[in-house]
Amino acid sequence: MSVLDGIGVVGAGGEGRAVAAHLAARELPVHLYTRDLGAVGEIARRREIVARGALDGRFPLREVTADPAGLAARAVVLVATVTTAYPEVAARLAPHLRPGQVVVLFSSKLCGSVEFAHALAAAGAPAVDVVETDALFAARPSGTDGVTVLGAKGWNLISGSSAAAVTRRAGLLREWFPMLEVARNPVERGLHDFGAVAHVPIALANLGTIDRAEELLFYVEGVSARTIALLERTEAEFAAVAHAYGARLLPMTEVLDRYYGCPATTLLDALRTVKPYRTIAAPTSLDHRFLTEDIRSTLVPLQALARCAGVATPMVDAAITIMSVLGGEDFRRTGRTLRRLGWDGLGYDAIVHRLGAGDRVAARVA
Repeated sequence: MSVLDGIGVVGAGGEGRAVAAHLAARELPVHLYTRDLGAVGEIARRREIVARGALDGRFPLREVTADPAGLAARAVVLVATVTTAYPEVAARLAPHLRPGQVVVLFSSKLCGSVEFAHALAAAGAPAVDVVETDALFAARPSGTDGVTVLGAKGWNLISGSSAAAVTRRAGLLREWFPMLEVARNPVERGLHDFGAVAHVPIALANLGTIDRAEELLFYVEGVSARTIALLERTEAEFAAVAHAYGARLLPMTEVLDRYYGCPATTLLDALRTVKPYRTIAAPTSLDHRFLTEDIRSTLVPLQALARCAGVATPMVDAAITIMSVLGGEDFRRTGRTLRRLGWDGLGYDAIVHRLGAGDRVAARVA
């Protein structure tokens, strides 16, 4: 299969639309798949995405459809859905995938490629490469015809469910997204997610304001020196877990500088000066995906991996407990557990071996 057979983009939220527009701007054949054609009515009618902001123009699409059957003919399938939907998305895609294809996850959180590959194997999909990166665009849907791109990240990492998959696919992805570098393993890639470090602590520091649905600029008005103390303690726990699994995290200030160009010396100054963050409003509910996705798909697997490695994570533990109480949901049960990664029953040494040796998680599915 070749890229000339088309690129499938699954998901038509802000990131999916931005990715589709970015690739169409490079004159690549893009097919957009979404379960809700009504939400992209004008895009579907015109087979065109109107991009505004950091990416500007009208970009043609080959197809806009709700039928995933056409994915069988696509050499590359890009998944830009919420991470909490991965098991469902994998089950829907599995019957239509073919050997030799690659599935690329955007905003996969912690070990998303491992979970997705395990879910595909459980659904009977053939062996395909599954690789991952972060959300590469700060983007919002704009009506039913387009997308507003607030900014594009200048740096991020690639990883995958196997080291071999990354080796095979990194060149192509870096051709399309030159800002990407190869991570040591999925833990390093997943924990280099600034939102996962910042969203929940900032939300908890502004609990009453968010719960009352009052207006708040999340990164500008929602942070203070004491809020930064929460973020820095959380960052230290992320770094300790990363180290336990052979990875190294860059400081948050450096990550933000690499993302958007922000040479501030303190995290507080950085948050207040990153251009795409200046207009981002806080969620108007603690049940917002902005928060619960980070808990389910990053903090929960982080806590599980920390316990296997004997690393203490009191800040992460407290955040999961508090948000579970406030949300009336046991996130430790509903989130990305070791079972959903295919690592249930494995100890620390076995997980390290999986990460280092790059064994396919599909091998564990009977």
